[in-house]
Amino acid sequence: MKLCIIGFLIALLPALPAAEPTTRIYKKVGERELKLTVVNPPDWKATDQRPAMVFFHGGGWVGGGPTQFTQHSEYLATRGMVCVQVEYRLIKKGDAGPPIDCVHDAKSAMRWVRGHAEELGIDPNRIGAGGGSAGGHLAAFVGMVEGLDDPQDDVKISPRANALALFNPVFDNGPDQGWGYSRVGERYKEYSPAHNISADDPPAIVFLGTQDKLIPVAVVERFKANMEKAGVRCEAIFYEGQGHGFFNPGKGGKMQFYYETLLATDKFLVSLGWLKGEPTLAKPPEM
Repeated sequence: MKLCIIGFLIALLPALPAAEPTTRIYKKVGERELKLTVVNPPDWKATDQRPAMVFFHGGGWVGGGPTQFTQHSEYLATRGMVCVQVEYRLIKKGDAGPPIDCVHDAKSAMRWVRGHAEELGIDPNRIGAGGGSAGGHLAAFVGMVEGLDDPQDDVKISPRANALALFNPVFDNGPDQGWGYSRVGERYKEYSPAHNISADDPPAIVFLGTQDKLIPVAVVERFKANMEKAGVRCEAIFYEGQGHGFFNPGKGGKMQFYYETLLATDKFLVSLGWLKGEPTLAKPPEM
């Protein structure tokens, strides 16, 4: 009985904070060093075999920065995951072409993480990818699309994500209600995850506001239906009245949708066996 009481009291204690993040260089392009920010669980050891999540920030391939998913990373680290936030090259001002540097760097980052799995204390077969908007495109891209590898990459290392957490992702770049078609044009099948669905794709969870002006609800519904038709698990959760970027912490002065989407992500990862136990995410005061 005493052991049961002690276990119950321990369960009520707040989770320890994530360890201080570290910065690693995953690639050099000319004189530029591209970096990853790694957030470890508080009890992390290099001998661990933990699941990992690699986050790609949004910004239309032309802006944004890796700190978009800092709070997501810190929370998931307290749940036992190693989280990685990726700096990638953006499309230069005035360039109307496709996001070739973005997808090159996304695949390079995934290869670096998998290639360094042993020293990072992660399981190379449980590396997820997450992202918002254009970062959601990159996360889906590394999970679903073959080709467009950086010529300097070691292609013997797979860049494929094993699970996807996609926050209002622009993963359809085709001419039928897709986003980014003006950049990729008739090459859209090379870039568009929605046009590269196959039976070996990773399970995915997708979040979208019903008032998103970039991504129609029909695009996500079509993606989900095609994933399920291929035999791939795909959850889609819609948030009534919400616009693009609704999931960001503090969007509109609120934390509600950051909380709801991250809570659903946690439960999704539990269902995959990547996390254990009940979520520990604190409910925001306004809820």
